[in-house]
Amino acid sequence: MMNDGLLSQEEIDALLNGAFVQPSLSETDKDLLGEVGNISMGSASTALSTIINRMVNITTPKVSLTTLSEMKKEFDVPIISVEVEYIEGLIGANLLLIKITDAIVIADLMMGGDGTRKADSLSEIEISAVSEAMNQMIGSAATSLSQMLNMPINISPPYASVWDEKNNKLSEKISENEEIVKIAFRLTIDALVDSEIMLLLPLPTAKMIINKLTGIEETQTQQYSKVTNDSIDIFNADEVSLNNIEPEVNYFNTMQTNIQTNNQTYNVQKAEFAPLTPIATNEMKNIDLILDVPLEISVVLGRTKKTIKEILELSVGSLVELDKLTEEPVEILVNGKKVALGEVVVIDENFGVRITSIISSDERVKSLQEK
Repeated sequence: MMNDGLLSQEEIDALLNGAFVQPSLSETDKDLLGEVGNISMGSASTALSTIINRMVNITTPKVSLTTLSEMKKEFDVPIISVEVEYIEGLIGANLLLIKITDAIVIADLMMGGDGTRKADSLSEIEISAVSEAMNQMIGSAATSLSQMLNMPINISPPYASVWDEKNNKLSEKISENEEIVKIAFRLTIDALVDSEIMLLLPLPTAKMIINKLTGIEETQTQQYSKVTNDSIDIFNADEVSLNNIEPEVNYFNTMQTNIQTNNQTYNVQKAEFAPLTPIATNEMKNIDLILDVPLEISVVLGRTKKTIKEILELSVGSLVELDKLTEEPVEILVNGKKVALGEVVVIDENFGVRITSIISSDERVKSLQEK
């Protein structure tokens, strides 16, 4: 940082590239990242709990700096990893690691077991199931992070793999000797698992999260706007001052203004809109133009939930029990929205439904809000 309060050219270049970072993390930074990880991975634990129908807790984050090459010396193989790349909002990648013993428990629960199966490896279908669970976890964590930063964050499709040899690459996006932030959490699943799960971030990505949370990036951007002498001055809502033009050009009181800068001429015009006119009452009530628009009507007899194992065991002749009793009314949906209740009847050789009650407007609004 320069003594006059302005940014150096190197800092400006780093800021424009989205990588305005310091070489290391302070203890305050680590505490902040730990809290961010605790909240985002809390959402991930909720997603996992929903999938396996067991109580899942992810707590006590420990933040440290390391490299992938150093981490390879710490844990045993094989290990399950899911990697995503930030494509909007942040720059960098995100790697989630889980031990194979924990993955076996998760896979067993997802396949309808009780989580006590003993094994040393996962089958192909079990790897696919665990990968999907971890994909849901990392997606929930990204959504939670987006809400914390109050900005859209999009990630690439997750890439899941089994890291079974220490000589193999652990990540496609993070180099072996690149400094990374490791956030380790305690993972518990009922009384079945009491282990550790790790979230890895490149150091520049971690610093970007810190800067966005603390507002440092915004301050640096404001400083950068004052650096160049031939740049556009900071302007208020009604006025703008540029080189080679008269100052205080008022856009809202001037119908047309020609602005010339950097050998280019811009034609600035005031936006004009046609006046709003009230709609006649008969026009508001006229829906004749859309009376022939087709709508899809469907009837829901009932619903149920099955595990992956139970779905795979279905065959011809299998019975699927629904959550409705025989005397309960069925739901009548129009374009997927519930509008009425009724009872199933037989008309000649076809099934039909007799409407017994219409959903009120208040109930329809409430059902939409719940969705």
